[in-house]
Amino acid sequence: MDYYKNRLSYYTESLHKTNKKYNTISLLRLLSIFSCLFLIFYYIKTDNILYLIGALVFFVGFIFLMRIHSRLSFQKQFLTALLKINENEISFLKREKLPFDSGIEFNDFHHPYAYDLDIFGDHSLFQNLNRTATFVGKKTLANQLLRLNSNVTILENQEAIKELKSKINWRQEFFALAAVSHDSKESFESLMYWNSFKNNSLPKVINLLSIFFPVLFFGILSAYFITSKTILLSYLTYVFIANLIVLGQSFKRVQSEIAKADNIDKTIKQYGLLVQKIENETFESKKLNDLKQQLVFKNQKASSHLKQLSELFSRMDTINNLVTSIVFNGTFLFNIHVLKSLLKWKDNYSTELARWIEIIGEFEMLNSLANLAYNNPDFVFPEINLEYKIGFKNLSHPLLNPVSRIGNDTHFYPQSFMILTGSNMSGKSTFLRSLGINMVLGGIGSVVCASEANMHPLPVLVSMRLSDSLADSESYFFAEIKRLKQIMDALEVEPAFVLLDEILRGTNSDDKRNGTIEVVKKVISKKAIGAIATHDIEVCLTTNEYPETLTNQCFEVEICNNDLHFDYKLRSGICKNKSASFLMQKMGVI
Repeated sequence: MDYYKNRLSYYTESLHKTNKKYNTISLLRLLSIFSCLFLIFYYIKTDNILYLIGALVFFVGFIFLMRIHSRLSFQKQFLTALLKINENEISFLKREKLPFDSGIEFNDFHHPYAYDLDIFGDHSLFQNLNRTATFVGKKTLANQLLRLNSNVTILENQEAIKELKSKINWRQEFFALAAVSHDSKESFESLMYWNSFKNNSLPKVINLLSIFFPVLFFGILSAYFITSKTILLSYLTYVFIANLIVLGQSFKRVQSEIAKADNIDKTIKQYGLLVQKIENETFESKKLNDLKQQLVFKNQKASSHLKQLSELFSRMDTINNLVTSIVFNGTFLFNIHVLKSLLKWKDNYSTELARWIEIIGEFEMLNSLANLAYNNPDFVFPEINLEYKIGFKNLSHPLLNPVSRIGNDTHFYPQSFMILTGSNMSGKSTFLRSLGINMVLGGIGSVVCASEANMHPLPVLVSMRLSDSLADSESYFFAEIKRLKQIMDALEVEPAFVLLDEILRGTNSDDKRNGTIEVVKKVISKKAIGAIATHDIEVCLTTNEYPETLTNQCFEVEICNNDLHFDYKLRSGICKNKSASFLMQKMGVI
């Protein structure tokens, strides 16, 4: 919190100074152009060469001030973004609001855990983690939260996140550059469409004419200045028209190359600045250096290639300006030459472009996870093992208020599967979600909400929260059976971490109890690790048949001073106290 407050004060003062400079330059720019026009007026009136020289000086000054103005304009946007970043972090840590994108578009009801564990949506894990500003960054973070990494990748990510955690200034500046870009799904897809769009090269005749006619035009123009023969102006007009005819023959080809490419030059320019930010930083971790090394192609930095592409698209955009297009193309077929350069760029670098942008997304994803580690210094990186051992000390849910959240010690060895009992509101579902969320975080290389953690990374399979699907004409019960089938099919392939919460709710008590017992038996026969929450005490007796595999754990409730008291602490054994009847009596339901 102190860091963010200090940065907020610093950037507020910096922005104030920049605004003063910006306003001063704006005024000087206005005065310079008026002075230029004023001196030109007096030159025309008096024919005094000094006025013309003065006008040229003010015009050069105007151009110089324009460049400063453009730089200050970007600096204003950059500082405003940095200001907002720190404001958002302060309000986030104060738990006043969640000013980050929720990623709801990535929610997948058929995914083994995305919906059940609230990975996406309002107040989700994604929304709490998300410090991305480009579409590719958001997509990379979402995809990472939906899959398990290999052990090698987990350890590489841990090392990278540890390094980025300490590079908070660099992370914020990278985030600000991405935010200034105003990137979107549409702009990203437009660039990818152009990159994948394979057009034929220009005909040889057009290539020859694009050189011959401009050379002829400037040859005739030079001859006119030397000889002053007016007949040459007629020839110049014919060549000018010929150039426009050549452009007309290739106009559709030019248009097809820049289709769906509105403002794409600005998008590419910002990608280039983000890539340059990576290139200019020194890293120590293997993963970050590997990513950085991929930004060198043909002995040149990727940022220089992206800068060239941005400039080419910016030049190509002149075809949409009628006057500029006629003048530039009538004289030297400007857009034909830019098109040839674009095609050459695509031939040389199109195979690398997508990867360069993916690397931006990788850094945004890692920065988001590093931000989680920085904001939560009590979180730890889990130790990784290959022995199917999973254990946590002081485990809790990372999204709960750190002031009030209560941690629990739990381990899944020697017994690998837990039968969890407890009254309603005692903390069973929250505990299961805590297990699931932290297994997901640990499986991608992130810190977890625990004081100690040791885990064998496993796929996470969950059946906790399903809903009737009117669109698919499915009842809750059938949707749950389908999810259980999905879990069993996945366990046929490899062991997994399984979390089940009150399964088979849509059937009678005997059927539910017997079905639950059989599900538990089948799950442990597939070497699954995990937990099932239930209210059926008979299910707990299954531990007598499998004492080496199953264990009973519970959350208890106490009635003190005619009120319910939950301590949310995990205990060994089967739940003994009940709260439903007491609560209904107290509220006048029964």
